[in-house]
Amino acid sequence: MEEKQKTFKPLDPLLHSELRLAVMSILIGVNEADFVYIKSQTGATAGNLSVQLDKLSAAGYIEVEKTFKGKKTCTLCRVTDKGRNAFAEYVETLKQYLQIPKV
Repeated sequence: MEEKQKTFKPLDPLLHSELRLAVMSILIGVNEADFVYIKSQTGATAGNLSVQLDKLSAAGYIEVEKTFKGKKTCTLCRVTDKGRNAFAEYVETLKQYLQIPKV
């Protein structure tokens, strides 16, 4: 009898980037985080982090709010419901990948 081969569900390419996945992981665990905190936790450069936040925001996975603390700008990031769902689906898909039997 021939064994039916499982097909791999594609991983969300937006979340499959190391930095974007790190950002989403941070934001899933907190209500909101500012740019400085995310930058320090990920070790990313300001320019690269800014680009990746823009991509996540454009996809609707996060909300970015620009405010001021005194005279300094403050960029706050929050994960959206769409982002939470995409992250949960990404994690579930990874779990499925890990359950594929070895031949």
